[in-house]
Parts: sequence; C-alpha cells; structure tokens
Amino acid sequence: MSNRAVSYVGPGKVEVIDTPYPEFELKDGPGVNPANVGRKVDHGVVLKTIATNICGSDQHMVRGRTTAPAGLVLGHEITGEVVEVGRDVEFVKVGDVVSVPFNISCGRCRNCKEGQTGICLNVNPDRPGSAYGYVDMGGWVGGQAEYVLVPYADWNVLKFPDRDQALEKILDLTMLSDIFPTGFHGAVGAGVTVGSTVYVAGAGPVGLAAATSAQLLGAAVVIVGDLNQDRLEQARSFGCETVDVSLGNPIEQIEQILGVPEVDCGIDAVGFEARGHGSDAGTEAPATVLNSLMEITRAGGSLGIPGLYVTGDPGAVDEAAKQGSLSMRFGLGFAKSHTFVTGQCPVMKYHRGLMQAILHDKVSIAKNVRATPISLDEAPSAYAAFDEGAARKFVIDPHGMIAR
Repeated sequence: MSNRAVSYVGPGKVEVIDTPYPEFELKDGPGVNPANVGRKVDHGVVLKTIATNICGSDQHMVRGRTTAPAGLVLGHEITGEVVEVGRDVEFVKVGDVVSVPFNISCGRCRNCKEGQTGICLNVNPDRPGSAYGYVDMGGWVGGQAEYVLVPYADWNVLKFPDRDQALEKILDLTMLSDIFPTGFHGAVGAGVTVGSTVYVAGAGPVGLAAATSAQLLGAAVVIVGDLNQDRLEQARSFGCETVDVSLGNPIEQIEQILGVPEVDCGIDAVGFEARGHGSDAGTEAPATVLNSLMEITRAGGSLGIPGLYVTGDPGAVDEAAKQGSLSMRFGLGFAKSHTFVTGQCPVMKYHRGLMQAILHDKVSIAKNVRATPISLDEAPSAYAAFDEGAARKFVIDPHGMIAR
C-alpha cells in the first residue's frame, strides 16, 4: 500500500515524498536509533491520518537549528482513524477515531506509572522521552503522512466517543495532540487560577493556546507579548491584552495595563530562538524571555516554560548556546523564590479533560489559534508561511476529510 509524507530535506526546505506504509516493526531510516531497528510493535496500530499539524517545534528543525538528519519524516501532532491493529492490541478497534499524544510512552516504566509520560524510560535509547518525527527522539516515524504507526496503542491513544461529532469538531480536537495540552501545562505550571494576572511571552500557536488555557482556568487578565503584529491581533480577538515587545521592556506596558509592574504568573511560549526587546528586537538572544519573566513575575510566583529549549543548536549565536547553556539571571529567580516548570508536556495528564471542554463547547481553541486546513501537497508552502510569521495554525488534511 502506498504512503506519502512530509520530509525534512535540509535547512529551509521540506518536500512531500513517497515513504513506506507502516509495518509493526521499526525499520532503519533517518534518525532511527540503531538500538530501535527491528523493534517489534505488535502493541501498535496503524492510523489513516485525518489531521496532522505543523508545529513550531518542527520549524526549529526545518530552520536547521537542530541536528535533525535529512530525510526525517516530520510531524508529531496526529489525529486519525484506526485501520489496522497489532496482535497484542486489546481495546482499540478498527474504525476508532483517536487523538495521539505527541509523547510516545510505554505505560510500563516508573515515569509513565507516575504520570510523567513526557519522559518515558523505554521508548528512546538516547534519553528519557520520545516523540514522532523528531530529532534525537528514538526514530519513531513522523505523522505528517497519509498513514502512521502508533506504538503501545491501548495506552497511548485517546478515543473520541462519537465519530460524527469528532469529525464535526476535528479542527478543535486535533489540537489535543500537542499545543492545547502544552499551553495548558504552561498555564498550570505558572500557577494560573481564578483571578490570576498572567503574562504569556509569545503569540504563536502555543502561546495562544496558553492564553486560552489561562482564560479557561479563570485568569482575571491575560497579557500576550510578541513582535508580530498579526499574532498580537489574533490574541486580542479572543479577549487578551497585548504587549508589543519591539517597543521595549514589557514591564512598562504591563504596568500601564495592570497598574503594577508585575504579574502573578509568567509563561514562556517562545523557547530558545528568542529575540531581544526594543532596539534589540531583531537580534537573537536566547535567554531574553526567561530573564524578562523573572523580572515581571511577582516574588513567590511560578514560571511555566512550555517553549522548547534544546541541548544542541548548531545555529546558535555563541558556543555556550550551541550546547543549550544560556546567560540566565538565575540569581534573580532565586531571590524572588520562583518556581520553574519545564520540559515536555505530559499530554495524557490533560487531554481527556480538554477533550470534554471542546465537546461540550466550553472552549474554541481552533478559532483562537486560527486553524487553517491544507492538503499534504501544500505543506511546503505552509512551512514557508509559518516561518515568515503567519498568524495561523496549519492543519494538514492528507485524505480530504476535513470540511473546508
């Protein structure tokens, strides 16, 4: 059976390729850890992909800012229909429509049993934690494809209760694989609760998902900061206040909004490709957001950090940053008794509750992030538009199953 997928060619370039149809065994290929080659996946299912999204984390690789190998099939945000089940799958059936957490986890190790599915110990020989179609994550093939293999299916997938309802709300539900739980995790990590004042650095899809999550958690005021005017306008479209960091340090604009120069909760939805503020807005300065959040967040507050930071960045501005070492004002965070919550979001911790919020019309995440369906063949141009700052969340629809 045929299969087509989006592949990383080299810095700045992706293309749609023919790729093998999934089997219940991990094959050798770009990015596959040798220890995973030949690994049996009788506990897996094959999905016909309904929706698979372009993520800012993908964009880091496509820009050449990681050690991702050429030929890597991209995509870790996957929603699909089960078309084959492995020998050992017991509860997932052909025809089920499911959401797939971007974290691959076994359900058996200590971390999984403690709910820390973002740092599973058994799926990636290199380090704790794994994901589809991502550098140094074990080599599990990405989901920006017509068909994709999902391991440990009884554990990993979230089944939607009604197929017709799921397809009707698919642009919302597709966000459950990553950005909605990730944004929510950032808000929870920042301690957002009823009445909180919140600053979200970054108005990309994860930042907008974090802002949406803060509203869902009862925040009194959500302020979103960015350099991109279209993205700031998108944040305002669902009730956020905004800060234009090209005008300078956000603390002064925050004081104009709140009357005080601080917030209760700070969220970093930018990550390691951060740029400076004010006159330095065009210059990459990877610790800018973290240092700014420590200044802005009240003493005793928390910083949720869903923005991606990496251990290897060949395109970094200095030798230290190439190793993931940043010039953080950690002494300031210590002096203010800040709590830092970092790392991959454990999607399973949140996705069922967020699914319920979507199905019962408590939240409109697709509208808030401006979900935009595209065909598989349009993926390369969508990557280019996203890299230029398009205020959209591109949703690849490989089989034409999403109503336009």
